[in-house]
Amino acid sequence: MSCYNRLDTKDIIRRALKEDIGERDITTTAIIPKSKYVKALLLAKEDGIVCGLGIAAEVFKVKDKNIRFKPLILDGQKIRKGGVIAHIFGRAQSILTAERVALNFLSLLSGVATKTREYVDKVKPYKVKILDTRKTLPGLRALEKYAVRIGGGYNHRMRLDEMILIKDNHLKVARGCQRLPEVARGCQVEIEVKNLREFKDALRLKPDIIMLDNMQAQEIKKAVMLRKGAKPRIEASGNVNLNNVREIAKAGPDMISVGALTHSVKAIDISLEIE
Repeated sequence: MSCYNRLDTKDIIRRALKEDIGERDITTTAIIPKSKYVKALLLAKEDGIVCGLGIAAEVFKVKDKNIRFKPLILDGQKIRKGGVIAHIFGRAQSILTAERVALNFLSLLSGVATKTREYVDKVKPYKVKILDTRKTLPGLRALEKYAVRIGGGYNHRMRLDEMILIKDNHLKVARGCQRLPEVARGCQVEIEVKNLREFKDALRLKPDIIMLDNMQAQEIKKAVMLRKGAKPRIEASGNVNLNNVREIAKAGPDMISVGALTHSVKAIDISLEIE
């Protein structure tokens, strides 16, 4: 499984530490001696899928290269409330100063992975992929999409330069799309449609993927039947939630994209406790 870019991640971590610390941690440096070493643990305060251990470890390393971070679980594994996720040993000042940033990353990414796993488990009987979207926190897309993969989902495009996706606003500005532009040659092409009439029109353009936007399960099922073959692949999208995702999957699309995997995820509660 591919991971995030370590160089990009270090830049993200440095910015996060600078944002959180400023010039220095005046509380910790005022009352904790430099010579004080401690052992700490990361503790799960609720059930979830752990993700971001490498990021958390890197946060402590960036702050102090001598900190030892020993995970007791792997990214992608389930942790129960009260479970110990990792042990940390090192200079007390460094651990306390880096604590919040490490927990922020670990809690957020574990939340994304946990939510993704819930969707993946809901559609298990069906041959459908759960996809993320570009509805991510600015600057954290690579990490959030990594968490989606850890949760068992798949990534849609990372950036706008990866594929052509013709959406409704493109069509409004371009006043329709009678044929695919020359630039589409050699690129993966996806077209968004809102009803079966638009779906039939899109079929004539022979794209790689047709996205069914906010269409009901019955309409999705009819679109799958109209396709009559392996291509184009069909993606269902729009207002997907845990209550309706199984019904959508049963209709037969190849993919279901879910913005909620990243845009409104609840972080998993994880704390750092000094032993």
